[in-house]
Amino acid sequence: MTLTTDMDSAYAPTTICVTRHGETDWNITGVLQGWIDVPLNENGRQQALEMADAFRGSAFSRVWTSPLSRAAETARIVAEVLELPPPIRCEGLKERNFGRIQGMTKRNLSIRHPGLHANILRRDPDCRFDDGESPDEFADRVVRALHEMAGRHPGERVLAVTHGWVMDVITRYVRQLPRTLVLDMKRKNGESLWLLVTAGSAFTVSDAGGGMQVSSGSGDRV
Repeated sequence: MTLTTDMDSAYAPTTICVTRHGETDWNITGVLQGWIDVPLNENGRQQALEMADAFRGSAFSRVWTSPLSRAAETARIVAEVLELPPPIRCEGLKERNFGRIQGMTKRNLSIRHPGLHANILRRDPDCRFDDGESPDEFADRVVRALHEMAGRHPGERVLAVTHGWVMDVITRYVRQLPRTLVLDMKRKNGESLWLLVTAGSAFTVSDAGGGMQVSSGSGDRV
């Protein structure tokens, strides 16, 4: 007979479902949001309800979220529908800080900074932003947040509501890909990535939540 100790429980893997927030008006018009606090639109709120319905039976113990309102409102709606405690806000789950170009439309960016515009459309993680976060600063805080969730919820199932570029960082991390690799994907609103995370390690369980993706998600957005 094998006895389970408190030490064993502390290192039990945490299942984390990382999902992208619902739609905003700036998603539709192609404005770079970054750390600017943009609320969900009505379609985004409907997407959050669809996420909650898709996650019924997922047995989440808690919801974590970026503090930016487009993620936080998505998380609040899901938590309320699933009758979970209010979401835990985590600075590490915020979108990348795009610096001076935050709030600029992609069209204007293509005129003023065509090279940077092309790299953003490619979602090149090695992009450099004046007064923004460096690639390593961004990736380091996202990975720390992932392991903070695992450390606080060993053996549990947790939902994390975050942003597209954050999900790119996590995708490269769990696949053991270079931080500067450009991924051939763009996460849609409500698209999910399921992980198993333990102290110092993480790997993918399934992409798009095993099919749990809202049907009304929008894709090529920042």
